[in-house]
Amino acid sequence: MAEDQTEESEKTEEPTHKRLEDAHKKGDVPKSQEVNTWFVIIGATLLIVIFADGMARDLTGIFQGFLSQIHLIQMDGESVRLMWSETNAMMFGALAIPFLMLMLFALAGNLVQHKPLLSGEQLKPKLSKISLFAGWKRLFSATSLVNFAKGIAKFVIVGAVMFFIAWPERDRLEVMMTSDVGMLLMTVKEMSIKLLGGVVAILTVIAGLDFMFQRQKWQQKQRMSMKEIRDEHKQMEGDPTVKAKLRQLRIERGRKRMMSAVPEATVVITNPTHFAVALKYEPGMSAPICIAKGIDTLALKIREIAEAHDIPIVENPPLARGLHDTVEIEDTIPEQHYKAVAQVISYVMKLRKRMGPGRRHGT
Repeated sequence: MAEDQTEESEKTEEPTHKRLEDAHKKGDVPKSQEVNTWFVIIGATLLIVIFADGMARDLTGIFQGFLSQIHLIQMDGESVRLMWSETNAMMFGALAIPFLMLMLFALAGNLVQHKPLLSGEQLKPKLSKISLFAGWKRLFSATSLVNFAKGIAKFVIVGAVMFFIAWPERDRLEVMMTSDVGMLLMTVKEMSIKLLGGVVAILTVIAGLDFMFQRQKWQQKQRMSMKEIRDEHKQMEGDPTVKAKLRQLRIERGRKRMMSAVPEATVVITNPTHFAVALKYEPGMSAPICIAKGIDTLALKIREIAEAHDIPIVENPPLARGLHDTVEIEDTIPEQHYKAVAQVISYVMKLRKRMGPGRRHGT
């Protein structure tokens, strides 16, 4: 118990969007049963107002026909079965639409509280559901006591409202037994509307308060500790160690692709060993592009590959440093280096012409 209280006291942070989405997927959503009850009661009230007259006429016709011909009914098994089948079919036809609409009102009571939910999480077998200790703990928990007190208070309040509405009508109740069926149903309709109207009025307040209470309680239940937020962030973003390894792999792959492009270079500009930038230029290109660059060990590797493939190597420290700092791989060189690079490319072209076709020589 002390550990649970300590753990709860550490949950001081508002829940993240992922935490709320995970709770929804598990079927854990804020829900007030009083809101559902309010929708059902107000639905029943509206149905009585809209459909009561039609239902009264249909039911009156059914019962009048039944009672007027009761002396003609044969009491053998087949006749009784047919009679009940016909009666049930007629009553179903009279009540089907109102009951269907009542079910829609009950469904609306859930939809206004949370978005549509389809989860089998609550149906999964759990040992805590059959544990006697867990059952007693839930039975005498603070939540159970609050729900019990709330139920008693609601019963007393709603009962008192219904009593004060029905008490002035007590004289009409005495003569209802002597009324004909049509008059009886109309009286029942009027009294039902009065009673349900009073119940709806008081349940509006109760449902509103309970909805806010249940939502606040659920929001508090979803709160997270700093450790949970860090763990969730680590889970979403990936473990830093794994991310570092993946980043290293991407760098290595990019480096291999870059090195494989060095043999296609027109010239390699160096500093002479600390920086190396490989440029490629062909007739028709707007400007030379950088196909490889590096410093220190990587610069030496670029030089080695260039020498192995007879790529001209030109030592120009300021230009090498400037290109390395301002141009990215597979990008054209910046305009401020056009003149210096043009001179290098021109020098390389002249060098190739002197040495003849098919030969490339480093300098």
